[in-house]
Amino acid sequence: MTDIENEIRLLLEAPLKELGYDIYEISFHQGKQSTLQVVVDRSDPIGLDDIVKVSEAISPILDEHDPIEGAYTLDVSSSGAEKRIALEKLGDYLGRYVNLHLAHPYKGENYLEGTLLSLSEDTATLIIKDKSRKKEISFPRGDIDKARLAIEF
Repeated sequence: MTDIENEIRLLLEAPLKELGYDIYEISFHQGKQSTLQVVVDRSDPIGLDDIVKVSEAISPILDEHDPIEGAYTLDVSSSGAEKRIALEKLGDYLGRYVNLHLAHPYKGENYLEGTLLSLSEDTATLIIKDKSRKKEISFPRGDIDKARLAIEF
């Protein structure tokens, strides 16, 4: 992360947190048409109204502190429908459809996809599709080494 990106993160982190958003990523690409990309996240889905709200909140802060010399385009977006989930925040996604990668396979499977039903200190429980039926499975929480949201078809 560059010095400019760090400076912008420090400027925007608290105001965005107050609005209920986290900074997922900040990147600044300098060139003929410089672009500052601010990617926001939260456990609830983010819609177009949220993007407008975030843009309107951070534009005056960036104008006031002017951390970037010259003209640039501000690009605010969300982390997406299949965003990565930090393992320590997995509990925020109960009831959501997720894709989990396991360090130790569950019945031969390293990837599990389903609705996150519960999460304790030791155990994770998913509702998965098994052919045409739904099935509840539990496995050690410590086996999860990656997580992301998934789209259910």
